[in-house]
Amino acid sequence: MSSEHWKDEPEDHDYPAAKSYLSLMVSPGEASALSKALKKRREIVRFAAKDIIRAAGLTLLPADDSEVAADIEKGTSGTRLSPVLLVRGVPLWIADGYHRVCASYHIDPKAEVPCRIVDRP
Repeated sequence: MSSEHWKDEPEDHDYPAAKSYLSLMVSPGEASALSKALKKRREIVRFAAKDIIRAAGLTLLPADDSEVAADIEKGTSGTRLSPVLLVRGVPLWIADGYHRVCASYHIDPKAEVPCRIVDRP
């Protein structure tokens, strides 16, 4: 999945999704602050899909998972995917985009995934 299959910026609906997920990990106030920090962050960095999965300590979802399969189809048909939102720590948190990372891995494990990343306070 080359860079042409990725949007330049995350979509607006990615931030509430990140906040919802993060509120399972930290208090609602901290989740809100992290989501705002991700939105404020302008820099896009790239990491290999395989490294994101490893750093997050997550299991790779199978290619036939419905959301992963949909993202594989989008990526291979030229529909641009939204960059991934990450929170750096041990383990890394994929605040939004787990299925997109898994899809990217199935297409090419070494593919570089565009991300916005902030540090955990």
